[in-house]
Amino acid sequence: MNYQELGDKILTLVGGKENVAGLTHCATRLRFNLKDEAKAQTATLKKTPGVLGVVVSGGQYQIVIGNDVNHVYKPIAEKCDLAQDGGAGKNEGEKKSIGARLIDTITGIFTPVLPAITAAGMLKAVLALLVAFKLVDTTASTYQVINFMADAAFYFLPILLANSAAKKFGCNPYLAMMLGGMLLHPNFVNMVTASQETGEAIKLFFIPIYNASYSSSVIPIILTVWFMSLVEPIADRISPKAIKFFTKPLITALVAGAVGLAVLGPVGYIIASWIASGVTALNTYVSWLVPLILGGVFPLLVMTGTHYGIIPIGINNRMTTGFDTIVYPANLASNIAQGAAAFAVAVKTKKAEVRQVASSAGITAVCGITEPALYGINMRFKTPLISACIGGACGGLFMGLFTVKNYGGGSPGLMTLPGYIGGDSLRDLMLACVGAALAFAITFVISFVLYKDPADEESQDASSADASSAEKTQDPDRLSDGATNICAPVKGRLVPLSKVNDPTFAEEILGKGAAIIPEDGHFVSPIKGTVQTVFGTKHAMGLLSDTGVEVLLHVGLDTVKLNGKYYEALVKDGDKVDVGTPILKVDLNGVKSEGYDVITPVIITNTMDCGDVIAVQEGDISPRETIIKVLK
Repeated sequence: MNYQELGDKILTLVGGKENVAGLTHCATRLRFNLKDEAKAQTATLKKTPGVLGVVVSGGQYQIVIGNDVNHVYKPIAEKCDLAQDGGAGKNEGEKKSIGARLIDTITGIFTPVLPAITAAGMLKAVLALLVAFKLVDTTASTYQVINFMADAAFYFLPILLANSAAKKFGCNPYLAMMLGGMLLHPNFVNMVTASQETGEAIKLFFIPIYNASYSSSVIPIILTVWFMSLVEPIADRISPKAIKFFTKPLITALVAGAVGLAVLGPVGYIIASWIASGVTALNTYVSWLVPLILGGVFPLLVMTGTHYGIIPIGINNRMTTGFDTIVYPANLASNIAQGAAAFAVAVKTKKAEVRQVASSAGITAVCGITEPALYGINMRFKTPLISACIGGACGGLFMGLFTVKNYGGGSPGLMTLPGYIGGDSLRDLMLACVGAALAFAITFVISFVLYKDPADEESQDASSADASSAEKTQDPDRLSDGATNICAPVKGRLVPLSKVNDPTFAEEILGKGAAIIPEDGHFVSPIKGTVQTVFGTKHAMGLLSDTGVEVLLHVGLDTVKLNGKYYEALVKDGDKVDVGTPILKVDLNGVKSEGYDVITPVIITNTMDCGDVIAVQEGDISPRETIIKVLK
């Protein structure tokens, strides 16, 4: 996949860099803050090769990419001049509901630090395995070293969150991290310990300082950095220009630091304690309720991106009580269930393309990343999604009834099961495995029973069709047998995709099709339908036939780098075309002189929605001659 090209395409379709107020990314999706969401071409984005789906929720415009999201993010961030690890600044004039702004803020703050938290959780999991198999003793220096390596991200979490919160609130990240350092400074920690032992209050002049410990805390630093974002502009405004370099950071750090230690830090600490108390009460009286609900609805939360509003609760639980019995166990059951639903589709489907996607997406899901399974299989076929919700709820119910405890965090899945090793036994690990297996088994059975290939339904409809189907033969791009003809767009020699010197095409990653070595630069439409997309660099064009077949015409390899040189588009987005309508002129000699291969792949990008895609044998061809037959 050409990540630069996909990034350019996405940026254009969201309205250009002028429409981007902020951008970050999580494990599988780009998260835009757009100035005007109406400018984004959502329908076209959903059909763009490389994009799994589009979600507009929580104040963010989210584009689901999959595991390659980081590679797509980089070129977009560079063009928008956004910081590599955040970039979601203030969006002036934006009117959103309080709930949408809250979700957007939480997501923007926690998403950049998730890699560090995941790494820490995995280190804890590895350490737990080493101890469980008696490869390392808890008194050994090896244990101590790995333990503090893992604890670093948790202990210094306020500093990590300070950085991302500052970028979200639009203030100086280094002053914000300084505030986080104030909450964790060894001298302050020692003063708190002494105050708790002697009962003597800590004071800043006449202001009392609450004797709380803020290591591994979440809410105090977020509140403090938010307050700092209000103080900093005032400090800038009242500071004399001649000495602003000195007075602005002085006023900001002193005022925000004092208020953070005296007011906002204690408020955040108390809120976190209330949440922990609420969790304890739930575990005491109805431990099964919340995991049951979350296990069932987590796929729906992921669809809207609001699951990032739930994750901080799990983190807070582990930081305050040492373990989480609500969010991570329920999320484990849900993720395993999504993978099981995809696996069931892979086993039952008769379509090779669906089987391939479902198998790989299932593996990714049971390992903790569910978006490929959710958008590629479960949402697409509906019944797997219903099955995953049922199985996830059953698994969550089991986790809740037995109060399964997660000690390590990480992305819930098979890879992080060691995060359930803790306490004096392997009880939680064994119960987590049972809960995951239960969620998998229930989901797999239900999904297997309910799933039905769309092609089966189509064949039943076809068998009942009457003589009116013969009228379809009047369409130049449709055969009497119900297939769609894809004609040659240019004169040249037809070759199989396997001969294209680009694995994206040769391995049929974008879809099945054929390729042409063109003899001239006059390209015409291969179908009757509509021009969906003319790439800005004019080297590629997407078309949609009247029969629902999506065709990508890609003239040359890596020719996006020519930035439109030697290419002249004769049509624009939305134009109606017929077979043989001129659509593109290319100076092939000019392209070759730059060192580029002019071989032209013709790809059916919605291959998975088709019954079969058959390319004719290689040889010389002319425009309007059939090169591909698509069976819908």
